[in-house]
Amino acid sequence: MLKIKRHIVIPVFVPHKGCPFDCIYCNQKTISGQSGETSEAEIRKTIEEHLNTVGDAFVEIGFYGGSFTGISQEEQKWYLEIGCSYIKAGRVKQLRLSTRPDYINTGILDFLSAYQVRTIELGAQSLDEQVLNNSNRGHNIDAVVQASRLIKDRGFSLGIQTMLGLPGDTRQKALETAEKVVKIAPEIVRIYPTLVIRDTFLEKLYLAGKYTPLGLEEAVDISAELLEMYEQNNINVVRIGLQPTESISREGEVIAGPFHPAFRQLVQSRLMRNRLEQFFREKNLSDLKEVVIQCKSKNISNIIGQKRENLQKLMTDFNISSIKVIVNDNINEFNVKY
Repeated sequence: MLKIKRHIVIPVFVPHKGCPFDCIYCNQKTISGQSGETSEAEIRKTIEEHLNTVGDAFVEIGFYGGSFTGISQEEQKWYLEIGCSYIKAGRVKQLRLSTRPDYINTGILDFLSAYQVRTIELGAQSLDEQVLNNSNRGHNIDAVVQASRLIKDRGFSLGIQTMLGLPGDTRQKALETAEKVVKIAPEIVRIYPTLVIRDTFLEKLYLAGKYTPLGLEEAVDISAELLEMYEQNNINVVRIGLQPTESISREGEVIAGPFHPAFRQLVQSRLMRNRLEQFFREKNLSDLKEVVIQCKSKNISNIIGQKRENLQKLMTDFNISSIKVIVNDNINEFNVKY
């Protein structure tokens, strides 16, 4: 059987100066851990440290942090030439970057294409006009749609970054945003529950009692619905929740919001429980002494849930005395015997 290589993205964070907007949730110095100018030596040190651990993998360099195409073309070229030097040496396959949807046009795409950029991620955050306005995004839905079309038409892979729980957002609006993203049909999606970060306008709203962040349970529940939607439409969800870093894990930097170091695992576990509950309802599984769930080894923790909460809930809701989980790597997702 053909073994699929791991896909590794080496992150290089660009100082947050490519964006003149002050989105109310944004403090990129905290989120990225990047607070000032970075030297070429520092960038190469970061890349080399990752390359020493990747082994036989498909490797990209990703430029994140600010709005990459918002910095001067001279500075973009400086970063891209560093990245391209690793492509020429055969150590990296291609480059990717993140930017704003209103910082994309045909000239920019021509420039990026010449420097081996193959994936462009757009920080859309929401596809609801009210939520975009409330968040001071500085662009509308049409900017996301138009930029996405240009990117795809020019042969780039498209990524869409979205957020949950921004001011004015609701569960229904989050689902509607996901439906619109599905119509855009990006190759990848990121889902970020909104966190209240120190030194942002959102922190001021929160402290004034004018903004209430999502609770962890609600954020997990909504994210599981979105993950289900994207998976059904063959869209790869590459990130759910901010990755813990020294900055955002530090006490006091995250003021409020559904931050959890294993947020994605919580979401995947919730999605698996949702699927099992649906299966139990469809098969009228209740009032049983024992149920045995077979699953692939990679799914076992998601089926059991943290502190066995998935199994406990299934037993309680369906009046089942015992649920056992055993590994069977010869099945698809799970198989239930009763």
